[in-house]
Amino acid sequence: MTPAQLSEALRAALVHAVDDGTFALDPSEIPATVHLERPRQREHGDWATNVAMQLAKKAGTNPRAFAEELARRLTSTDGVASVDVAGPGFLNIRLDAASAGELARSIVELGAEYGTNDTLAGVSLNLEFVSANPTGPLHIGGVRWAAVGDSLARVLQACGATVAREYYFNDHGAQIDRFSRSLLARALGQPAPEDGYGGQYISEIAEQVVADALAAGEPDPRTLATPEATEAFRARGVALMFAEIKHALHDFGVDFDVYFHEDSLHESGAVTHAIQRLRDLGRIYESDGATWLRTTEFGDDKDRVVIKRDGEAAYIAGDIAYYLDKRERGFDRVIIMLGADHHGYVGRMMAVCAAFGDEPGVNLELLIGQLVNLVKDGAPVRMSKRAGTVVTINDLVDAVGVDAARYALARSSADSSIDLDLDLLASAKNENPVFYVQYAHARSAAVDRNAEATGVRREDGFDAGLLDHESDSVLLGHLAEFPRIVAQAADLRAPHRVARYLEDLAAAYHTWYGQVRVAPFGDEVVGDVHRTRLWLNDATRQTLANGLGLLGVGAPERM
Repeated sequence: MTPAQLSEALRAALVHAVDDGTFALDPSEIPATVHLERPRQREHGDWATNVAMQLAKKAGTNPRAFAEELARRLTSTDGVASVDVAGPGFLNIRLDAASAGELARSIVELGAEYGTNDTLAGVSLNLEFVSANPTGPLHIGGVRWAAVGDSLARVLQACGATVAREYYFNDHGAQIDRFSRSLLARALGQPAPEDGYGGQYISEIAEQVVADALAAGEPDPRTLATPEATEAFRARGVALMFAEIKHALHDFGVDFDVYFHEDSLHESGAVTHAIQRLRDLGRIYESDGATWLRTTEFGDDKDRVVIKRDGEAAYIAGDIAYYLDKRERGFDRVIIMLGADHHGYVGRMMAVCAAFGDEPGVNLELLIGQLVNLVKDGAPVRMSKRAGTVVTINDLVDAVGVDAARYALARSSADSSIDLDLDLLASAKNENPVFYVQYAHARSAAVDRNAEATGVRREDGFDAGLLDHESDSVLLGHLAEFPRIVAQAADLRAPHRVARYLEDLAAAYHTWYGQVRVAPFGDEVVGDVHRTRLWLNDATRQTLANGLGLLGVGAPERM
């Protein structure tokens, strides 16, 4: 019996009790899904629910009496061994071994589909993340969003959503101007501008810009007048830098469906279109020679200028147009992942969302990430040899590899700062979380190989009732939680919950591995207990692989 089946059995018992008049409840009060959780103490059973405490008052009775009646009805359900009432009205439910063990076969038969659901089916979602301007190699903050954003996209897709990964960048503006002037200065052998960029990569790109121009039969950009030279280094330099960023992200396992240029909003007339839409809705007014948006009507701390006195669009005008552009491209929901310095952005953008008649927090969500600190040999890592001032994606991958980097960045809540110990992440120790989880998968693959060598085959038998060891029950309980964890990770936009779950599952598997056998020992004859435990081993292997896949991390067969 799966948790979903048990939840449905509980709901059916509630419906019957309402129908026969035992519970004086409006049928609409019965939850569509009865929430179950694993008891903290194993002796309390396999599953627990507080549904009686939630509904008793509405039914005009006390929670314990409500729970006792529900327990009586549930006890007759096939697969339920016992139901106890604890405290003020908790239900502690124990399944019989055969019922619990059937989950192993179900997981193996479902394969890669185990853990998926259709709760977001029909939802079209735009997920924007990383979005670093191409003025240098991708720094560690952007790398965190790459790992978290791609994992979140995978989790949302596992729940049925159609997800477009989008990268937004600007190839003009003040930062790009400084980048262009830095390239030109380096090419001319001059010091970098006071507000410019340094690092080895500036030299590399400047040299490549010159080489590419000459190879194309164009004048040496170093010989052009300053405005033309700056533009030449901007055009080619930005293209080279952005190509490097895209290549690094691809090698990191992150690819985007859309690369959106900020300039296109102005060139296409999208800004004018968005402001006119707001004007038609009565949200725009003129004052002091400028055009304003009434964001205070929607919770912002002040109204916002969208067109300045000189007729130029304010910065927020591009954000307004970009949001409307996404909605008009057909996306039901827009999620934007932002850096730690963007807290002030939240209120104004939620007001923009509401000004268009949309629902903040539904049609638009803003996720704020926090900082990443790297530690090696007990000391902070603050400098990249190539970038000069920041730690980059290549620095991290070179130190620990893609799998360890992705897992480590995705395993903590994005709204908390994290310290990554590079020495630990590069080690083959149980204290290294990615090693611990991947080793559980590799160990389960080794069990498969050993089982095959000793003649243990799944197809020759399965008797769920033989999974009666305590460690069988504990492992099955962890496996049963996976679909709930995936749904929760999607609902809370929290892919780190998948990583923490995998660590708990790996711990349960390593304990199980040490306490029971799949292959026969010595002269022991192969029996159904071996075959059935092979099903359980393979169910764990599949769940580990599914979970690692949601994080974009490999599931090795050998380590």
